[in-house]
Amino acid sequence: MNRLLACWDSTLGKKAVMGATGLLMIAWVVLHVAGNLQAFRGAAAFNGYSGLLHGPLHEALILMRLVLLGCLLLHVTASLQLARRNRLARPEPYARTEPQAATMASRTIRLGGWVLLTFVVLHLLHLTTGQIHPDFVEADAYHNLVVGLAQPLAAAGYLVAMVSIGLHVYHGAWSSWRSLGLAQGSSRPLERPLAAALAVLVWLGFSLIPVAVLLGWLE
Repeated sequence: MNRLLACWDSTLGKKAVMGATGLLMIAWVVLHVAGNLQAFRGAAAFNGYSGLLHGPLHEALILMRLVLLGCLLLHVTASLQLARRNRLARPEPYARTEPQAATMASRTIRLGGWVLLTFVVLHLLHLTTGQIHPDFVEADAYHNLVVGLAQPLAAAGYLVAMVSIGLHVYHGAWSSWRSLGLAQGSSRPLERPLAAALAVLVWLGFSLIPVAVLLGWLE
């Protein structure tokens, strides 16, 4: 226990926690995209997928959500504590930055994190529990998806959030490996084809749903 606490108190330990929890959440995001794309197979297929999760796999779903909640809390806590340490260690900003050493994803990672945290809460209230859904029907996930995203403002909010999640996945997929000591640092962050491909697939997979609803492809 003392070793775990000592690891958590160290900067490297917090980065490792962020890396491990980040990879677990990325894995869940990929599975979530695959599940959401079942909507293109029609109402029966999508509701069957939802029924499987809330029926035979309900206990596994609850366990997964608890694990994800734990990962999220650890990830956010470690991020805030590392940011605070950086501010205390260097209260004055650097006079010069090297633009080639950073990407939009890395420069907006903290802002994107808060956007995603807000989105997760609203998403759960919208399509999971139905508190802010215009016509929520229990056990009809396809109806809830289509009706919920048929509102232009809701669809726009989802699309904005998907940009944030794409950037977050792009930065996190590579930096998590580096934080865990499985990848070396690079002065050319744009040369990360696997991370870029994964980020594009996640962004595209999620974004297709609200676009398809607005265009009438899903109804």
